[in-house]
Amino acid sequence: MHVVRVVSRQGGREYTSTLLRNSYREDGKVKKQTLANLSHLPEPLVELIRAWLAGERFLAVGETFPIRRSLPHGHVAAVLGMLRSLGLPGILDRRPSRLRDLALALVAGRLIAPASKLATAALLGQSTLGACLGVEGADENELYGAMDWLLARQVRVERALAARHLARGSLVLYDLTSVYLEGSHCPLARHGHSRDHRPDRPQIEFGLLTDARGCPVAVEAFPGNTADPATVETQVEKLRDRFGLTELVLVGDRGMLTSARIERLREIGGIGWVSCLRAPAIRALVEAGDLQLGLFDERNLAEITSPEFPGERLVVCRNPALRAERARKREALLAATEDALAKVAAAVGRGRLRSAAAIGLRAGRVVNAKRMAKHFELDIAEGHFAYRRRTGAIAAEAALDGLYVVRTSVPPERLDAPAVVATYKRLASVERDFRALKGDDLAVRPIFHWREDRVRAHLFLCFLAAYIRWHLEAAWAPLLFRDEAPPARTDPVAPPARSPSALAKERDHRTPDGLRVGSFATLMAELATLTRNRVVPAGLGEEAAFEIPSEPTPLQARALALIGVSPASV
Repeated sequence: MHVVRVVSRQGGREYTSTLLRNSYREDGKVKKQTLANLSHLPEPLVELIRAWLAGERFLAVGETFPIRRSLPHGHVAAVLGMLRSLGLPGILDRRPSRLRDLALALVAGRLIAPASKLATAALLGQSTLGACLGVEGADENELYGAMDWLLARQVRVERALAARHLARGSLVLYDLTSVYLEGSHCPLARHGHSRDHRPDRPQIEFGLLTDARGCPVAVEAFPGNTADPATVETQVEKLRDRFGLTELVLVGDRGMLTSARIERLREIGGIGWVSCLRAPAIRALVEAGDLQLGLFDERNLAEITSPEFPGERLVVCRNPALRAERARKREALLAATEDALAKVAAAVGRGRLRSAAAIGLRAGRVVNAKRMAKHFELDIAEGHFAYRRRTGAIAAEAALDGLYVVRTSVPPERLDAPAVVATYKRLASVERDFRALKGDDLAVRPIFHWREDRVRAHLFLCFLAAYIRWHLEAAWAPLLFRDEAPPARTDPVAPPARSPSALAKERDHRTPDGLRVGSFATLMAELATLTRNRVVPAGLGEEAAFEIPSEPTPLQARALALIGVSPASV
């Protein structure tokens, strides 16, 4: 039997048929018998039949090329590809070494599967990370050694990043957060204000310096009871002495750049600032007549001056949405406090509370629980209790709802009033960095290290992971719920507008070409399903083994293309 193609013409048209035929002899003549018409079969199947009839034999793929092992690879390729495109290996050390590769594995592992150093050692072989960096089989002691090696290079790394992202006169964003520790032996561990709402645990503080876009540039750890303003001068010294920035504009929140810190910045010279006033200072401006609330009858932004803030510009804003929200919260807290005070009054009426001391103790707990003591007047005596709202104080506070004042030393030629407000709001990008660091993506908390240098090394490697993540998110913006090209802000006080493309992604959960849109974590999980497979040809042994990546899905292919990475090249 054999396969033939027969060409026939009929009515001026040409037809090709694929036939299965059998040849045989009869009366000394060769004759042909058509057994089947194969024209309807796919061409690959026809070729397979032709080869089989010609004597070739085939085995199942798994029998000839068994896959010895399949490891997640796509997320490793993405992280290592971005890490290398940013030049991080050369920044750490120009000379390749095992310690450098281990340090890179720690940083990449923080993005791929954040875990303890002991768990990370095991995870090196559960993806292609260990093989790609040549550190398979490394144990936790080697990883701790790599942490020490990495910490010794923090100064040079941060100096290189500052040279890349900051220049003379740059805007520099600075903010501080806290993370809690397990254990109490670390010298940095102190009880203080816990932003993690874990007052039962000691904590450390760490500050993050970023460029105007929120790209991380430097990190520093402080004892857990350090006040926010006390960290500012350390960061200014780092910017001036280590990074050589003699002129810059520091952007910090109202709890960071206090009046005392600003006076110190004036003494140092060359440092401008953008910050915000606290509520008592705003109230003082109103009482002094420097701030007229009537300014906001028809607008939401105005620039004023005050003798209390010489050499500074004050940009006053009123946000109607914020005003309504604060009024709602205040009324809810007042109502909840009144309900609790009514229960105290009922207990007094039933004779369960008799002495003035006992009544005062119970009522004090109630009004202090929600910080409403300033809004209630309490009448307490033996066997008597009454209360009422201080309507005048409440009205005075409500008059300032939604009002905030941004203060700056930057001249209007560089930043006009709307730009001053927009600059202060850039601190939201640092908050976004903190959420990434403290969330499941990088898992900087809780910290289990006891030694101060190990805590600092842990924070530094998490910082480097955040630096890579920031660039990955920027490149992957078309596939994430992020605005790739946000419209220019015409009103810095109002919430930022979103582009039509961002609204479409949020509505449809799809890109214009139909790819699924998700978060950074879901995209990394999707990439992890792109595997690298080790194939050992049957009967040839390990010497003939080779590796081949699986075929990427359209989403995986797009994600890797956006960062210029080929999975086979990593």
